Amino acid sequence: MNLQLIEVYIPDQHFESIDEKLKKYDHRSYWVSIESEERMLVRILVQKNEVEKILNYLEEVSNVVEGFETLLIPVQTYISKETIHEETKEEKEKEKEDDEEEKSRLLRASRHELMNAAEKNSHITMNYSLLILLSAIVATVGIIKDSEAVVIGAMVIAPMIGPVISVAFFAILGDYKGLGQSAVSSLYGVAIVLFISIAFGFFTDVGMENAQYLDRTKVTLIDIPLGVASGAAGALAFLNRLSGNLVGVMVAVALLPPSVAMGMSIGDGSMTAAYGAFLLVTVNIMSILLAAVSIFSISGIRPVRWEEVQRANVSRPLSIVFVIVIVLILAIVILEGQNII
Repeated sequence: MNLQLIEVYIPDQHFESIDEKLKKYDHRSYWVSIESEERMLVRILVQKNEVEKILNYLEEVSNVVEGFETLLIPVQTYISKETIHEETKEEKEKEKEDDEEEKSRLLRASRHELMNAAEKNSHITMNYSLLILLSAIVATVGIIKDSEAVVIGAMVIAPMIGPVISVAFFAILGDYKGLGQSAVSSLYGVAIVLFISIAFGFFTDVGMENAQYLDRTKVTLIDIPLGVASGAAGALAFLNRLSGNLVGVMVAVALLPPSVAMGMSIGDGSMTAAYGAFLLVTVNIMSILLAAVSIFSISGIRPVRWEEVQRANVSRPLSIVFVIVIVLILAIVILEGQNII
């Protein structure tokens, strides 16, 4: 359903003013109950597109009021007399207008939900480490065996989308701590892939001349649109809290095989091929970040607190300009390399 439940625990001395303010927001249902001798509980059932406005207000209040707590709960089913009986003509017209308005803008989950998801993706966990390790082994074996199916299987299990998309998300908000954590997690994943592939490349020279390997040691300008499309798909999936497994394959296809090819080249001592693979990885990462940063900017994600707003206003354009400059530099390097050849 397109509904969410907000639970707000309000200290008694602040209840009247906050209750009056909350009732002004559009809502489907509104309940008040006594939680304890010191606090009241307010439950507000609202449309998803109204959630962020309410949470922004509650975030401001939480910053100054002690004992104030807020929960956001997804609603799977809601049944009432209004939902069973046919809506009036006016309600239908209003709903139609709302639907048209929603279709005209980029839909997304609330900033608070996205922030929690980004923070989760920015941490290095045992599951993340094991999945990266296993996907690196599978991808390396797939390239050695020149098996496209095995390489695709590795990309399905590679959790590389989370940290990369989180880097772009935190860059837009100017959250440098979150950006740093996400960047470290992303580099950590690439490091595991390199370690595994270097070991394979050092101990065996099998698979160094097949198409799966050679394709990932060359970079052209056409690889930039691939990275941009991958980043855009990853960012849209993140905004709508969709499963990252399928979309993650697009990000993995841009990062995992080139990283494996780079590691195998280093292990084998083929520095020219390693440079080509490194350039491809860098181009893909920057293209993904460019698309993700652009999508997040268009979606209207903004912080609430004054100091965070100031930081985001500086970080957002700087992030876009920085990534564009890097992509342009890489494009020039690619063209120069092609001219030399």
